[in-house]
Amino acid sequence: MLAALTATLLPCAVHAQETRTFDAFLADVRTEALGRGIRAQTLDVALADVTPLARVIELDRAQPEFTLTFEQYLNGRVTASRIARGKQMLAENRELLAQIEAKYGVQPRFIVALWGLESDFGRVTGTFSVVQALATLAYDDRRAAYFRRELLSALTIIDQGHITAAAMRGSWAGAMGQAQFMPSTFLTAAADFDGDGKRDIWTNKADVFASAAQLLARNGWQGDQTWGRPVKVPDNFNPSLAGLNTQKPIGEWQELGVRLPDGGALPTRQLQSSIVLPQAGAKSPAYLVYNNYRSLLRWNNAALFAVAVGTLADRIGED
Repeated sequence: MLAALTATLLPCAVHAQETRTFDAFLADVRTEALGRGIRAQTLDVALADVTPLARVIELDRAQPEFTLTFEQYLNGRVTASRIARGKQMLAENRELLAQIEAKYGVQPRFIVALWGLESDFGRVTGTFSVVQALATLAYDDRRAAYFRRELLSALTIIDQGHITAAAMRGSWAGAMGQAQFMPSTFLTAAADFDGDGKRDIWTNKADVFASAAQLLARNGWQGDQTWGRPVKVPDNFNPSLAGLNTQKPIGEWQELGVRLPDGGALPTRQLQSSIVLPQAGAKSPAYLVYNNYRSLLRWNNAALFAVAVGTLADRIGED
């Protein structure tokens, strides 16, 4: 598979036609970028020596060999070491996180949890050239239009002076920095919290935390609410009531027999809420979720991710 992709995508003397095709693609991107006001000198540097990366295509095509159960997924992400590290990071950055909470209304434990899950608290941010990875995916047929927009957004970020093309490193799909923002998300939500003129989600914790908080705030985050909580549904629970399309005040779920895992009563605050079952099948764990769960889904539209963030945040915030 990789050898075939390499022969198709990587330039060499016997594949001049493919090389010219990719060169023509880059020339077209350059024309569009110039039309958007990106400076020629920025493009000269950012697009110099860019070639397709076969490894990016291989990763894009890769299918998982097995599907993790909900328990495996959660236990693999909300680990004892990550909880301990999260508590440490919460304590070390308490003053900064308090300032960010005051501005954006996002509780510190959720910012730290997202930081932990997205980049292991800044430790794993990706080693791919974002421009090269996005150019590869934009040249490919499968999701060309989406990745072309992301490539142009990345070039805009470079042109604005937030980071150089060489330093713009991220995942094989173009997610960047300690918050793992796609370039388009960066342009709409990244924050320059320290006022140095750059939105630096790669090396500046203040900007990383503020960017995460600003994205959640723009996604409708409510600072006086949590995300949700695990619950136990009765044996006769109607599964058609599960899902985000059904919302009820907490008290109505109580009347239907929904309880806390230990059998206790649900909270008395009458928030609009839904029951989600993140794993297919009758044995799925159940969660009572609120508006902030929906905000987490706008960050990453996967129920397992949203539950993992909420669970990790709860564990980090425990005394």
